[in-house]
Amino acid sequence: MKLYELKAIAKRLNDFTFISRARRVEDNTLELVFDKSDSYFFNMTRGHSFIYKASSQRPLQGYNAPFDTLLHTLMSASKLISVDVPNGDRVLRFTLAPKSSYKDKIVYLQLEFTGKNTNAILVDENEVIIEALRHIDADSSFRVIRPGLELLAIPPFERTEEEKEIADIDACLEEKHTQIQAKKLLELKKQKLSVTAKKSQKLKQILEKLPNEESLALQAKEYNSYGNLILANLYQIKPYDTKLNTYDFEGNEISLKLPKNIKVNRMSDYFFNLAKRAKNKAKNIHMEKENLQSKKDFYDNIYYALEQATEPYELELLVPKRAKSQRKKEKLREGELFWIEDYKVFVGRNSNENQKLLSMAKANDLWMHIRDVPSSHVIIRTDKQNLPESVIQAAAKLCVDFSVKNPGDYEVDYTKRKFVKLQEGSNVLYNKYDTISVTKEGAEIRV
Repeated sequence: MKLYELKAIAKRLNDFTFISRARRVEDNTLELVFDKSDSYFFNMTRGHSFIYKASSQRPLQGYNAPFDTLLHTLMSASKLISVDVPNGDRVLRFTLAPKSSYKDKIVYLQLEFTGKNTNAILVDENEVIIEALRHIDADSSFRVIRPGLELLAIPPFERTEEEKEIADIDACLEEKHTQIQAKKLLELKKQKLSVTAKKSQKLKQILEKLPNEESLALQAKEYNSYGNLILANLYQIKPYDTKLNTYDFEGNEISLKLPKNIKVNRMSDYFFNLAKRAKNKAKNIHMEKENLQSKKDFYDNIYYALEQATEPYELELLVPKRAKSQRKKEKLREGELFWIEDYKVFVGRNSNENQKLLSMAKANDLWMHIRDVPSSHVIIRTDKQNLPESVIQAAAKLCVDFSVKNPGDYEVDYTKRKFVKLQEGSNVLYNKYDTISVTKEGAEIRV
């Protein structure tokens, strides 16, 4: 951030009278909503900090660190006294009167855009640190950032930056958001398309390597013949023999390799068991192919939805980043697990997984699928009576994106799991349901 940009931003923010909401919306990004109408975002990434203005959007996940709790408690609904750029440093300092205080009290939010030491720090009226986005130890800097310690001043630094006048700082910050979104969308889309393509390609390779029914049937017949040959020639096989030279039942000379570490009187059973396995596999190979193909189609649908996505939010929803440490224990053998605003959302990739998800769902979990179209079943895990509308909308979009490729309007029905009755396969009967209309191809959801 340039110093003249921070001065222009501070001047603009002094037009507001209070901060209605303060929260973290991404790992390094804070959102401050001024006078219930204008949202400004402060990205505090080390070495690449910036500010932009955009419409408020509910974050994909909640942040509950001590810093986040205090940020919300002290700043939401607080009176904005002033916004300054102290001592010509690349710092925005908010002076606030918290609503929660029972007597006159002043707190400061200091946003430091200082390269590798970029930070957001809450400070009390005695310049003692309340909490910070990042704690800094003495090993990293002489300026230790820890709760309960005095916030030392930033060392003076002579700058030679040029001064510029910015006629409309809001327009500049909105344009900054447009540029950032376009760049972020391009990078994220490339990354997530690659991840999804690899999953689809892996399933394709497995499918191509699957044997067909005819070859398995021939294999079963061959193993069965070997077992009978062993029985017919059991008297001449010695315990130390590695192969059997004999004639098959058509009179053709044959050399049969004998299995290792198998007793002579059990060798025929060995081949009969192989024949039985091959026969059973031939009988069920079509089910395995259908299962793998349905999973491949699932990821192909994700790939298509990623291509159509117009916002980074959509990309993160379709292919979330690697789970947090507390979520790594979450494993799902059947279906895919997603998190929307800290709600678990399960998605079935085929009929079998739809059945499994229905069987594991609790009575008050929310169930949804596309009306009159074979689709993924979606389960939102909840014990609450009322889910946030944004969660239902996002889950409905997942249901459509993962189930169909063709553009158009789709009706997604949803109800509590207890009102869904499983029929044959994954077919269901349900009542007491509501419906959301979802437009495919990245358009907004209409409720």
